[in-house]
Amino acid sequence: MNIDHTNISLDAVPGPHRGQPVLIEGEPLQQARAAMIMLHGRGASAEDILTLTREIKREGFVFLAPQARDYAWYPNSFLAPLASNEPWLSSALAVIETLLAQVRMVGIPATKTILLGFSQGACLSAEFAALHTQRYGGIVVLSGSLIGPDITERNYTGNFAGTPIFLGCSDSDFYIPKERVLTSAEVLQRLGATVTARLYPNMGHTVNRDELQTITQMIQSVLTSTQ
Repeated sequence: MNIDHTNISLDAVPGPHRGQPVLIEGEPLQQARAAMIMLHGRGASAEDILTLTREIKREGFVFLAPQARDYAWYPNSFLAPLASNEPWLSSALAVIETLLAQVRMVGIPATKTILLGFSQGACLSAEFAALHTQRYGGIVVLSGSLIGPDITERNYTGNFAGTPIFLGCSDSDFYIPKERVLTSAEVLQRLGATVTARLYPNMGHTVNRDELQTITQMIQSVLTSTQ
C-alpha cells in the first residue's frame, strides 16, 4: 500500500476534501486494465476500506482509496436535508469525479471502473452514480443507500445502460433502514441499472462473505468484458 502523489491528486477538488491523500493498492496505475474506487465509512480510513482487497484482489485491477478529511465525507445523517451536509457533500462527490477523470486519463474508462463504498462511503457511491448515470463496470453499495430525506422526489435522470449495481445490508442495520435500501434499489433500477439487493438477517453493520463473493464476481466480469 502506498500514497501516490504523482499520478493521483485531489488538489483540484473544491471544499473540505481538497488535497486529501489517496492510497493505492494492486496494479500500478499506468499498467492496470481496470480500477476500483473505494470509499470508507464515517470514522474509518482509506486504510480500513483497502483491507477488503485481501479478499477481492485480482490481477489487472488498481484499487484507489481516498481519505475523507476528519474521517467523514459529510457531517450529518444521510437522511438529513441535503443542504445541511454542504459543502462537505459536494466536495466528497467531487472527489469521485476527480478520481474517475484521472483513471480515464490513463486509459481506464468508466466501463472498466467499479465504485465501491461502505456505510457513509456506500451512500456517497450510490448518490454519485445516480447523479452521473452512465455505463460503469459496477457499483457496490455495502450498508448504504441514496442520500437525502426523500429520494423518490429527487430528479435523478439519465441511463445506467445495464450497469450492475449491488446493494447489501442487514435487515436490522442500526444506521440504514432496510426500507431505504429497497427504495434505493427501485430508483436505480428505474434509471436502467441491473440491480441486485440483498438483506441479510441480523448481520449487523459489517461486510459478510456473500458480499465479498459478489464483489469478486463483479471484478471478474469487468476483467473479461469487452465493453
